[in-house]
Amino acid sequence: MSTISRRGLMLVLSSPSGAGKSTLSRLLTDTDANITMSVSATTRAKRPNEVDGRDYFFVSPARFTEILVEGAFLEHATVFGNQYGTPRKPVEDALASGRDVLFDIDWQGTQQLEQTAKDDLVRVFILPPSRDELERRLRTRAEDSAEVVAARMAKANDEISHWAEYDYIIKNDDVARAHLELQSILSAERLKRRRQTGLVDFVNTLTRS
Repeated sequence: MSTISRRGLMLVLSSPSGAGKSTLSRLLTDTDANITMSVSATTRAKRPNEVDGRDYFFVSPARFTEILVEGAFLEHATVFGNQYGTPRKPVEDALASGRDVLFDIDWQGTQQLEQTAKDDLVRVFILPPSRDELERRLRTRAEDSAEVVAARMAKANDEISHWAEYDYIIKNDDVARAHLELQSILSAERLKRRRQTGLVDFVNTLTRS
């Protein structure tokens, strides 16, 4: 079965830490062969379960600054004292080939992408079911100290305040349902007329006498 050529899209997931965007990102990439995770560069230390080049490109602050000066980031931000940035070329190559790219970034990075990506961008904000549940998730994942958990909870209000800047909102009180909702958003956005670059040629074949 032939398909109509289309341009890829940039699917952004944002949320306060602990709301589930990383879990949803993993579920989506595991179940959809045409979307790939954007790998960011970061200056933060690598966690024990992370792999350089798969989870992040772990770079020194000096190297991060070099890449930034070269204009090779699509977006960049400082979060909890660490720098994060999205390399430009892999994303642009994927979109041109019709592949979608998934971003796990915060509202600062999303605002920057909006200035450059425009029609390529689809923004989804993930909300937790409650503040109590958000704190419980942060504590039970056992990746951060009590001080870091407290800092993330303090920052949650600011992050959540940007929800209205997004195209879609998902309340993640059930991961399976949230995953289905995310899949529905992606399916609908892929069918947008402006993304189907081969549509004119296909329609012409239908109307040719």
